[in-house]
Amino acid sequence: MIQLATFLFIGAPEVIFILLILVMVFGADKIPEIARGMGKGMRMLRDATTDIKSEITKSVDKQGIDTNVTKNITEEIKKVKDDLEDFTGSVKRKL
Repeated sequence: MIQLATFLFIGAPEVIFILLILVMVFGADKIPEIARGMGKGMRMLRDATTDIKSEITKSVDKQGIDTNVTKNITEEIKKVKDDLEDFTGSVKRKL
């Protein structure tokens, strides 16, 4: 069985079709400008989320709030995930 690579449930033919429509609508000379603008927008969004995270972390540290609860929960979830992957790995091998 041959499986084609998919990205967010979009296969290669759909990506080619979308690119063809983009070239027809915007023209080949405008696509780099659009991509550059989208990249700048994504960078601004990422920088804003990083700033928000750092401000929240500073506030938590200043207020003396204990964040070990979330760390402990994250560690427990990781342990369960690892155990589940070990179990499903052995089941997959037996099939």
